[in-house]
Amino acid sequence: MEAGGKGRPWRRGTASGSRSGGGERRVLLWLVCVCVWESGAETLRYSVWEEMARDSSVGNVARDLGLSPSQLAARKARVVSEGSEQHFRLDPHSGVLTVTETLDRERICPHSESCALFFKLSFENPVQLIRGEVEVRDVNDNSPVFPQKEVVLEIPEMASTGSRFPLEEARDKDLGINGLQNYSLSPNSHFSLALETGKGGAEFVKLVLERPLDREEHRELHLVLTATDGGSPPRSGTVEVRVVVLDANDNMPVFSREVYEVRVAENSPPGQLVVRVSAADPDEGSNGKVEYEFTSEESGNLFYLNAATGEIRVLGNLDFEETEYHDIEVKATDGGGLSAHCKVHVEVLDVNDNAPEIELSSVSASVPEDAPPGTVVALLSVRDRDSGDNGRPECAIEGDVPFRLTAAFADHYELRTSAALDRETTAEYNAAYSMWVSENEAGAVRLGSVKATDADAGANGRVRYALVREEGEERPAVSVDAESGDVSVVRPLDYEEVRAVEVTVRAADGGSPPRSATALLRVLVRDENDNAPVVLHPPADGGAALGELVPRRARAGYLVAKVVAVDADAGQNAWLCYELAKATEPGLFRVGLHSGEVRTARAVGERDAARHRLVVLVRDRGRPPRSASATLAVALADGFSEGRLRASEEAPAAEPDGRLTLYLSVCLACVSALFVAGAAAAVAAKVRRARRGEPGTLPTFPRSAADSGAGSLPRSYVYDVRLAAGTVDSEFRFLGPLFPCFPAGLPQGAAEQRSSLCSAGLGQEEGDWAVQGRSPFPEDTAPRPAEENTSLGQCPWLTHL
Repeated sequence: MEAGGKGRPWRRGTASGSRSGGGERRVLLWLVCVCVWESGAETLRYSVWEEMARDSSVGNVARDLGLSPSQLAARKARVVSEGSEQHFRLDPHSGVLTVTETLDRERICPHSESCALFFKLSFENPVQLIRGEVEVRDVNDNSPVFPQKEVVLEIPEMASTGSRFPLEEARDKDLGINGLQNYSLSPNSHFSLALETGKGGAEFVKLVLERPLDREEHRELHLVLTATDGGSPPRSGTVEVRVVVLDANDNMPVFSREVYEVRVAENSPPGQLVVRVSAADPDEGSNGKVEYEFTSEESGNLFYLNAATGEIRVLGNLDFEETEYHDIEVKATDGGGLSAHCKVHVEVLDVNDNAPEIELSSVSASVPEDAPPGTVVALLSVRDRDSGDNGRPECAIEGDVPFRLTAAFADHYELRTSAALDRETTAEYNAAYSMWVSENEAGAVRLGSVKATDADAGANGRVRYALVREEGEERPAVSVDAESGDVSVVRPLDYEEVRAVEVTVRAADGGSPPRSATALLRVLVRDENDNAPVVLHPPADGGAALGELVPRRARAGYLVAKVVAVDADAGQNAWLCYELAKATEPGLFRVGLHSGEVRTARAVGERDAARHRLVVLVRDRGRPPRSASATLAVALADGFSEGRLRASEEAPAAEPDGRLTLYLSVCLACVSALFVAGAAAAVAAKVRRARRGEPGTLPTFPRSAADSGAGSLPRSYVYDVRLAAGTVDSEFRFLGPLFPCFPAGLPQGAAEQRSSLCSAGLGQEEGDWAVQGRSPFPEDTAPRPAEENTSLGQCPWLTHL
């Protein structure tokens, strides 16, 4: 154990009193300044072994600082550990620093060979801060452990000498000399061991074939792999390696590259593509079908490997502050059992994903108004877990206040006065408190605490806390404990409804009359991924059951449909990505990762199935992610009418059209019969009046369709409609306009009017045939002049009909 100083920052001392006896006071003041200077920035260093019992001694702080225990108590010495856990305790009577719990180096520093815990020793009267460091030394309390008890290797008998086959590495929680040091293989005549080191420093153990295998001689070989650490005494772990000798296969898979080097940001969401490895096998059938897998189970915790495509995607949470490099070994195996291996070196890029953390080490409850500028008011430390520029915080004081920050040493600052203080102008300065709470957090969860001090004694110095509420104001979502000042939420908060809650906290003493101070408390709500994506199109109620139509001649990139989804969360929790989860033929369609557009991945062929069912997975980027799915039915058709016809014919709820056709036929027959009967009666009545020599009454027509008010057609037309059962195509055609015809023998005026009406109607039929220079009737049925139409059978409209 040792104690040593690392720096001596200059500190200003003050003294009060009359100027008489100035010489003695100056000497005394000089001695106090020297003492403060000598002990102002010392650093205490100790070391302990891990697994020491609770309350074990770390060192004597009072002796190392040259202070007596009474001086420690008088200056209110206290120890504060850096971080959320309090590892050390200071005995104020003896000055001995002890551990509060059994220290486990593997838990405290799981990825670092050197492990140190830091603490701060603060004093008052005067204010002073001393930094301490405790090194936790490792003991050999862990043995190397393999992930599995047995490893099975399938090696073809034609494997060439010198071929290497990776084995799963052992893991030892201890580090340094107590960590994993060596591997050994049981004596055999076929294999030896080789160690390889990756860029990140990780070691890979491989089995090297020294002598050719013969399946007829040995179908299986049983080996024992032993991992040993460097402790005293050493610890070891074993795994059985079972080698299965396979029959010969002509070709092995070959990767396009032996090493893939990629970079990925540490905040990459789950599902983001990292790299795609590819291995080719010229064999046919199952011997040429390649499947991919990780050789280590540890890689599967952070990455996902598609066994069919070789795509490696992010699965877990990547953290640059934990691991900067990941070395992945991928194995490609064909249907005959032959395999090849490649390395994927993943470099994690640091992003600014950690907010600076501010810790108040020591603070003076009150400052005299005549304190000179530069008086130390509080000590605080700032740290950021990011690296590089992202981990260099900049500190500043907001607002127009007479205080400034000065750097004490690494990441520690002093809050000093920057101008003269005037109590009559401003009696106090309170900072605002900001706390975070996750949405949907259950009630009674402690968020932090507010702290106010009172220099008075007894009841006058007892501080109680309360929220300031206006009359009629709704009860706030947070509460403050009257005695301790602990802040907690009283009900769950929803980020989508409330982003922040601001309340005023009053601290009042027990005097009469009571004195009080207020501070602003801001509780910020942190968004959680509590809403799953909602698919808007296609609708989930089966509204798109008939599906989407794709022509048989569609090329690659043809837009089939677009899946539309929304997420009620905010930020990263609302970023959506789309992927094709299931398809009748996976290689025919693809989905845009961010657009949700479903397009053809290749040209549609004649051999492709007529109907396809696609399941599109919509996933957000929350942690853990939430997802929803949409189902699309796609039909391939030569013509869209044909496709829709088949869809309607195969609809399970479709009702047969036979009865409907029957009803239409009956109605059409009835209408036709009524029309024929009415026309015959009208003709018969006119013929009788003509034979009796009675002059008929001419009907009057409106000059245009607008005058009649009977619709958008200029005359009454006869339509012929053909409807076939089970079809969506119909035939529709004009037969001609219907014009009244008058019998012969009418008066001269009536005959002329009849002729003009008939000729006018015929001239308007089919866009005025007279203008086109041809007659709408055949030559043998052309209408004759009015004076020659002496019989009913020569009426123009009946002849045309």
